[in-house]
Parts: sequence; structure tokens; C-alpha cells
Amino acid sequence: MRTLSHRLQQLPISSIRKLIPLSDAAKKNGVKIYHLNMGQPDVKTPQVMIDALQKWNKNPIAYAPSGGTADYLQALETYYHDLGFLFVNTKNILGTIAGSEGINMAMFAVCDPGDEILVFEPFYSSYKTSAQMWGINLVPIETSIETGFHFPSQEKIETLITPKTKAILYSNPCNPTGTVYTKEEVQLLIDIVKKHNLFLLSDEVYREYTFVDRPHISILKYMQEIPQQAVLIDSLSKRYNLCGARLGNLVTLNTSIFSGALKFAMSRLSGGIVDQYIGAQLVHVPKSYTQDMQKEYQSRRDIMFEGLSKIPGVVVTKPEGAFYIMAELPIDDAETFSIWLLEKFRDNNETVMLAPGYGFYDDPEKGKTQVRIAYVLEEKYLRRSVEILEIALQKYNN
Repeated sequence: MRTLSHRLQQLPISSIRKLIPLSDAAKKNGVKIYHLNMGQPDVKTPQVMIDALQKWNKNPIAYAPSGGTADYLQALETYYHDLGFLFVNTKNILGTIAGSEGINMAMFAVCDPGDEILVFEPFYSSYKTSAQMWGINLVPIETSIETGFHFPSQEKIETLITPKTKAILYSNPCNPTGTVYTKEEVQLLIDIVKKHNLFLLSDEVYREYTFVDRPHISILKYMQEIPQQAVLIDSLSKRYNLCGARLGNLVTLNTSIFSGALKFAMSRLSGGIVDQYIGAQLVHVPKSYTQDMQKEYQSRRDIMFEGLSKIPGVVVTKPEGAFYIMAELPIDDAETFSIWLLEKFRDNNETVMLAPGYGFYDDPEKGKTQVRIAYVLEEKYLRRSVEILEIALQKYNN
């Protein structure tokens, strides 16, 4: 029998989802699990979007245009105009099947196999999977918990640039660290890509969720300055709690990137037409929806950060946005500990599920004692989760 491809065998398993079979088995035995492993918000989707889904009656359910339906693209144009970016229009917005496909499209458009993309580490785990699918080498730019995972100096970044470097990729606010980059940091990236003629890929799916007294600095602020180099990757998943609808988009003024990404989109025919019909309702969602969520996540952030900070041996830095926190735990191996939590540990028949940190690093050893925690549960459940984690750590280390 022929063997499977080497690239398939080398493809990393998501540390966010890898342990789900263990959690499913525990649930079958009646165990209550507090899921801190996945960024699946518990906040309700806007009712106007649910109403649109319930009213859908077109039969048959047809293909959508490969680049997105007119209504969906127009709604996205309106959204960006409301942010103040009036140059964005439907001709430079491409609908994608969530932000994940946008990442794939952007990488595929700017890199050949063997090319390199610089990425700030720790990084969203799917970046590594996407890069390996296309034969691209991710080159990590190390950041540290001691500095809140902010960017290192320009000199340190530039030492990693080689003739094979094609782009810099970053998420802002950052998944998994919650870091919100300053205007000076984003300007630093602009200066570097201009100096070295690189592409700049900005993943901004958590744009609305910042907890600092300074504005979020979008790549859109600089897109007209570097029109041939900038690509925005965006998504409705977390903004409107539409994770299951798989709605995203790219924005770029580079017509070659746009047309190439459209060819990619044509190869998978279309995104979901029902999904895009729902997404187009974003123009009817009041601004108070995301404003209220921002306040809710900030409150949850405070609970999680303060709770973790009080646990002996746990090291954390206060997240500035998104809804994640990276925590250094007083253990030898975070995956072993996470498995133990699901298979062996119970407190009043309850436990927590974590995302082992190794999946957010190029070198798994760097994240071996870290976990990513998503504070996407109600406040009372977050408090209980912290309590369980503290009890578990005491028992595990004794």
C-alpha cells in the first residue's frame, strides 16, 4: 500500500482541539468541564442575524459568487467606512470562509514553497498549520511574558530577515497573548516592510476588544501608504459571535494579490450563501452590541488575571485585548497536566480544560510549561475555574 504524504504526516495537530476526545469522554461520565481551551464565546449572536436565518426561504440554496455576495461585501464596506476608512470599497474586499481561509489565501498569494514569513511568537497556532500546508517556513520573532509580549527592537527583528523573507505576519489584538500593539510598534513594522520590500499581513479579528487607554491601530491606517504591501485579514466570528457561520474577508489595494486570492476562492467555488446573508445584517447591529461585549470581556479579563495572579507559582501578564491570557504554570509539562485534568482530576465532579502552550510556538519546548486560557465564560464560571485550577495545581505538584 502506498504511504500517505510526508507533509500530511508532519502537519501539526491543534493543541486547542487535540484533547477534545478526552473532554467528551469525561462528559459522558457526568463530569462538568469548564472550557477555557477554545475561543468560543458564550455571548448571544445579534438577534437581527438570528431573525434573518429564520426568515431564509430561498429554494434551492445556490452557490454564492466566489468573492462574496454583493450584500455581504456592501455591508463590510459600510463597516469599514464607519471606522473611518473611506477608501475601502467592495472592489478591494474579498469574502472568505472565516479568517482561517483568509490566512491561507494571504500566505498562498505572497509566498512560494521555501519562502519565509516572520511572525511574533507566541502566535495563533493555525498560522503554523497553514504555513506547513504551503511549504512556507515560519520564522519566529521571540517576545516575552516579562514585557507583555510587545515587539522587540527593530534591530532584533531585522536580524531575522533573509533573502527568502517575503512577509511579516501579526495579530492585533494578539491571539494568544492579548497584547494590543502601540502606534509606535505598528509604525515600526511599516518602516521595516518599506525598508526591506516585504508584505505586511495583519490579522485583526479582535479589533473591537481592547482594554487600554489608546486606540487600536489598524493596518488600514497605513494601507494607502503601502498599498502594494498591506493585507488585512478579518472575520465576523468573534465580533458578532458567528463562529459557526464561517464569515471573514481580506482587504488589500494590491490588485495582483486580490486577483490571485480570487482565483483561490474560485477553486473552492463559493462561501456559504446563507452565512453571507446572515453576515450582511451587520449593518443593522447597533454599535452598543460590541461596546457591551468589550465591557464584558474586560470584566472577565480582570477576574481571570487577578485570580491567576494569586495562585502560587503562576506567572501572567495583564492582557490588553482579545479574550486570551498566556499563563506560565509551576509544572513540568502543560500537555501532561492538561490530560491529567481531564482524565484524573475532579473537584466536586468538575474540572477545567486548557490549551497547552506548545502549540503557539515554533519550538514546542518554549511553551512546554505554558497554557492559553480563553476567558469566554460567565464571571461566576471563571471564578470557579480559577478555584479548580489552583486546587488542581496543589494536588498535581504534591
